[in-house]
Amino acid sequence: MTQERPVNLTRLALKIPPALLFIIWLAAMASVRYIFPGLNYTFFLTPYIAGLFFILGLFLVLAGFFHFRKVQTTINPRQPEKTTTIVTSGIYRVSRNPMYLGFLMWLIAWAFMLANLVGFVFLPLFVFYMNRYQIIPEERILLNQFGDIYYRYLNKVGRWL
Repeated sequence: MTQERPVNLTRLALKIPPALLFIIWLAAMASVRYIFPGLNYTFFLTPYIAGLFFILGLFLVLAGFFHFRKVQTTINPRQPEKTTTIVTSGIYRVSRNPMYLGFLMWLIAWAFMLANLVGFVFLPLFVFYMNRYQIIPEERILLNQFGDIYYRYLNKVGRWL
């Protein structure tokens, strides 16, 4: 039996839907192309590299989404307490957050397509924000809700990979 752990969330935790946050990041990254034009670059493989990251991101997002649907648990990232089961199969054997990882792959693709070095600075900021205000609060709630089962999953599968 597990001991109930208090859930201590900050004011930003679970407030901004990750899809909206992703769109905000896209816009912010696009703005740097015009703010810092001296840091634009050209590289002939850029569209191909971006395409690979985009396809990888699409696979991760769709695999995560459809697996949640398959096991009939909530996909609402703002209400993790409505989760009915811990998903540990399929893509979730490799990543605890494949949809967020997919968003990151799309942001990497976008950074390549924008061809501005400053765009890449936004990538670790996205990971930091997602960890701090989305993923860790989700983990706390799920740990409270599912106890040892979720704790074992946390120790077995990486947050991103």
